[in-house]
Amino acid sequence: MSAFSCLVWTPLARYARSHCWVEHALTWIIWKDYDSVPSAAIGFNVETVQYKNIKFQVWDLGGQSSIRPYWRCYFPNTSAIIYVIDSSDHDRLQTSRSELLTMLSEDELAGVPLLVFCNKQDVAGALKPEEISEQLGLAGGEKGRDWSVRGSCAVKGEGLEEGLDWLVNAIQKK
Repeated sequence: MSAFSCLVWTPLARYARSHCWVEHALTWIIWKDYDSVPSAAIGFNVETVQYKNIKFQVWDLGGQSSIRPYWRCYFPNTSAIIYVIDSSDHDRLQTSRSELLTMLSEDELAGVPLLVFCNKQDVAGALKPEEISEQLGLAGGEKGRDWSVRGSCAVKGEGLEEGLDWLVNAIQKK
């Protein structure tokens, strides 16, 4: 079994439903139900998750502005990045874009595969993954790494397995 370190960002999480993305997603992947979804961690959280034949050490890094300077402490030996965006929060998409592009410019993350989950696709008015990709500057702009932007609804488990399948393939290809 292969083991990889994966960073998960829930930047600019405004509501508990956004901030619980990792907990919802991991619960769905491991147990396929929500009898007991852990509460959201404020700041940093680490979990070890087995998905198919891959074991991920998942570092859940919150997006509060006070802890963003500490993100770089987790960059060394990162095998993949999962960046989670609230698709219904149009007002903060440009801030999220700025944070993402700043992070991707770090030397220690050069060439690391990027999976962007556009969460809350079940919410009326949520932007589609194609629109978010364009607004994040990834479409046509990010050529130094494998990347994918995918829709998801973590509370329903929608889009998670497809995104993680892509990520596993991108990591193994590297």
